[in-house]
Amino acid sequence: MIYGKYKSARDAAWQCLIDNNIQSLPVSVLSIASAENISVIKYSQVDKKRLLESESGSTYFINDKISIIYRDSESPQRCRFTIAHELGHILLGHELIGDRYSRKFNTARTQIESEADIFASRLLAPACVLWGLGLHTADEIARVCNISMSAARIRSERMEILYKRNKFLTSPYERKVFANFRNFIKKYRCDTSV
Repeated sequence: MIYGKYKSARDAAWQCLIDNNIQSLPVSVLSIASAENISVIKYSQVDKKRLLESESGSTYFINDKISIIYRDSESPQRCRFTIAHELGHILLGHELIGDRYSRKFNTARTQIESEADIFASRLLAPACVLWGLGLHTADEIARVCNISMSAARIRSERMEILYKRNKFLTSPYERKVFANFRNFIKKYRCDTSV
């Protein structure tokens, strides 16, 4: 992925955490959606043509309102990531075609989906907070962030690269996110040191 696109998605996730004054993990994606005036609808409650067989979620305009539909038969952790991913499409300004986000061209799809995945993982498991908590393993990240083991493994691998670089809190956005989580980090570290 082009670094500029990665950085934009990461910074958008940080800005979302800041704008919604998120101060603890796990991040409530439903609270963020509500604050952004976005409906979140279970797939079990809508017309079954709304999601393709291969989709966990999608974003639509329904009754002039942005709505996320997610496959609620999946694990709660997967559902949280799906909702965060769809929030990424919306907050990153990905183009809607008709009444749903475009996923028609493989080259565009790869870029757009990667950006939404980066947004979701950075929203649900912000690196500076994981660093502040001293989390390294996928098990720790999955438990504290309430994400799937698959997502936690990917995040853990990325965190190891970041730990080696030791370049945390270099961005003003990242410093603000860290400041918002300071009390949570302090409490978590006290609770786990006993």
